[in-house]
Amino acid sequence: MATWFLIIFLSLTLCFLLNLFLRRTDTNSLPLPPNPNLFPILGPFQWLRKGLGGLNSYLRSIHHRLGPIISLRIFSVPAVFVSDRSLTHKALVLHGAVFSGRPPALPTGKIITSNQHTISSGTYGATWRLLRRNLTSEILNPSRVKSYSNARRSVLENLCDRIRNHGEEEKPIVVVDHLRYAMFSLLVLMCFGDKLEEEQIKRVEFVQRRELLSFSRFTILNVFPSITKLFLRKRWEEFHQIRREHKDVLLPLIRSRRKMIDCSKDYVQSSYVDTLLDLELPEEKRKLNEDEIVSLCSEFLNAGTDTTATTLQWIMANLVKNQEIQERLYKEIESVIGEEEKKIEEEEMKKMPYLKAVVLEGLRLHPPGHLLLPHRVSEDTELGGYKVPKNGTINFNVAMIGRDPMEWDEPMEFKPERFIREDEEAVEVDVTGSRGIKMIPFGAGRRICPGIGLAMLHLEYFVVNMVKEFEWKQVEGDEVDLSEKFEFTVVMKYPLKARAVPRVKKTLRPGLMAYKRHRADIIIS
Repeated sequence: MATWFLIIFLSLTLCFLLNLFLRRTDTNSLPLPPNPNLFPILGPFQWLRKGLGGLNSYLRSIHHRLGPIISLRIFSVPAVFVSDRSLTHKALVLHGAVFSGRPPALPTGKIITSNQHTISSGTYGATWRLLRRNLTSEILNPSRVKSYSNARRSVLENLCDRIRNHGEEEKPIVVVDHLRYAMFSLLVLMCFGDKLEEEQIKRVEFVQRRELLSFSRFTILNVFPSITKLFLRKRWEEFHQIRREHKDVLLPLIRSRRKMIDCSKDYVQSSYVDTLLDLELPEEKRKLNEDEIVSLCSEFLNAGTDTTATTLQWIMANLVKNQEIQERLYKEIESVIGEEEKKIEEEEMKKMPYLKAVVLEGLRLHPPGHLLLPHRVSEDTELGGYKVPKNGTINFNVAMIGRDPMEWDEPMEFKPERFIREDEEAVEVDVTGSRGIKMIPFGAGRRICPGIGLAMLHLEYFVVNMVKEFEWKQVEGDEVDLSEKFEFTVVMKYPLKARAVPRVKKTLRPGLMAYKRHRADIIIS
């Protein structure tokens, strides 16, 4: 490990010296954003050993000391970090075309994204626009989302059954395990169209999460890959083996859909993979190959599963920790649906402003990603009085924006009431950031998450029905701990364990039931 730490240090030193030479030839008079280190090359080593989790805490301390825009020299161009709402709005919304690029993928990233042929990693241009438009118009449009209502209901019933059965064993429920499986079941159905058996779903989930969570383990392979391919052959082989096994699981599902389409004259597209099979890339004048379809399907599953399950766990943890908030939400549910035992659907959720407030507060305080994916600028530009050089990367700190004490009172407290007016109506909050940024859990501008509508629906739908069905309580000895840990998203360091007590259904006395039936007969007649 010490050897490779030395290699990283030497490579970064070389990059720093190269940049000193390049800066001498730069005629632009604007300075770069302040760097916290007298010797910039030393900065990354304060957090490198801790991974991205270390970077998050390091950035918080530097922003507090140097202001809302800083730079760190990690590779050949500086990486700029922004934590200010107005600067973020200026960059992503007002000057979106300049700030909408993506940096070139690192060697391992190129393999996982099929040379950046995914929506999240794709270079800003015609191919990226086609892939994004296909997803939003064919799968995430309101009518298509509504068509999956039966699937949502089925997944919810299965989730409630699993929680209920687990509760009968009188063991604490590790909530995120059930949430992740539920979200994954739903996204697999939307992606591949077929209702898979539980064993198949778990197999897909296993290869997806293994590739996702092992990604940081292979980061070192990107430092002078020609050298690491020689000295870290086994790790490269492990990386390629994981990718092969991932494709071996997804490709049969993709080929099955292709075969079904080819054999059916009356076939109607009903899944994400269906829309990808005949898509033609405008810049390359060809259809997507199987590798690229695997990467796009993998992106779809990860983006819709892990982020949603993570946010759901944070929301449920705060409802367990704050019983009075959970009780207020349940009273709102009762006021809208009475004592009906049916599952709550989208139309009823629109009448629940406090539900939306709970979800928004969860997203504000616990965004699944504390940093947006890096953006790349297409030309030399100015931001906050500083220069952002062409091809430089710029990162926006979602967590610090949502927790800004200048905008939010007691920002570290979970207070859904901040999204409710005195007349009990919802406060209008633009989470897209188009009219001004207060919180951007889904990003903003041209690169905003295309699944924002679906994510909000899933969050509200599962929160409201889980609270309707169960009273969620703390486990003695396993009290809620809201410490954070970075994986693919920022998750709870200690996963939520809770007791889910089924709500007691209120029943009417037989005489009163007969009276009500009699009154109903009179009204009907």
